[in-house]
Amino acid sequence: MQVVVVGSGYSGTLVANRVARKVKDAEVTVINPRPDFVERVRLHQQIAGTYSAATPLAEVLREGITARVGTVDKIGEGTVALADGERIDFDYAFLAVGSTVSPIPGTVPVGTWEGAQQARAALAALTAGDHVTVIGGGPTGIETAAEIAEARPDLRVRLIGSSVGGGLSSGAHRRVRAGLERLTVEIIDDEVAEVGSGATDIVRLRSGREMASDLTLWAIVSGVPDLAARSGLEVDVRGRAVVDEFLRSVSDQRIFAVGDCAAVPGARFACYTAYRRPFTPPTTSLACSRAASPNRIPSRTSAAASRWAGRTR
Repeated sequence: MQVVVVGSGYSGTLVANRVARKVKDAEVTVINPRPDFVERVRLHQQIAGTYSAATPLAEVLREGITARVGTVDKIGEGTVALADGERIDFDYAFLAVGSTVSPIPGTVPVGTWEGAQQARAALAALTAGDHVTVIGGGPTGIETAAEIAEARPDLRVRLIGSSVGGGLSSGAHRRVRAGLERLTVEIIDDEVAEVGSGATDIVRLRSGREMASDLTLWAIVSGVPDLAARSGLEVDVRGRAVVDEFLRSVSDQRIFAVGDCAAVPGARFACYTAYRRPFTPPTTSLACSRAASPNRIPSRTSAAASRWAGRTR
């Protein structure tokens, strides 16, 4: 049985390892744009230089799984077509391309590996007193602002969102904001209208306020890659593949969609959507815990990442 997994983030890695373990005659191929498994919920630490969020796929995939570095152009009719022209046939495929970001001009996205690397280099070049502006009041924005403020207390960090921490419970909301204030993060409950780039960015808010920024980071997840739609699979209004109760595409039952790119009723963007069903979202993220607690959360080692990914389960 030929099984292809497109994407090796949290969901794709879990799926590949579980299929390889449970289906003895399966030949599993994982196609990923880079040779590493990236812990997306640790990208804020990658930016701050406090943790390496990338682990070689060989360390998290079970023995016997083939890892192929490449970009998928289209999937369907039993074939995965790569951007370089290669075609890989499958009996079953798993679409696990995750979610993506659409940063406004003048900002650096923190939700992708490439953006995190760019942000890390830019952050390292800043000097004492420079301003870092993080746009996005959800978990990603909170964790990014908190991590940078803790790692670089010499910088001035501000966090902008229509309601910073507003999606949390009232108690968690208070603790997170208190933690951010303890880290001297300036909290601004407003929306960003635009960012004018130059020698120094000018961040303009809906309220009319303007402020200078030496590094402006975009910390909002806003959609999914268009691979499913581009391949002709039925998608919802957000571009996620429409699936049945078994996560099979309603357009092609040889294709399963897992993780953020699947339109699972009641689910939201999170790294747990391929882990168990029914989906139960975590109450807070590592990031929010960091902001709400003065104690540092231990970094996950590569061995622990392998266990989490299901390689040794």
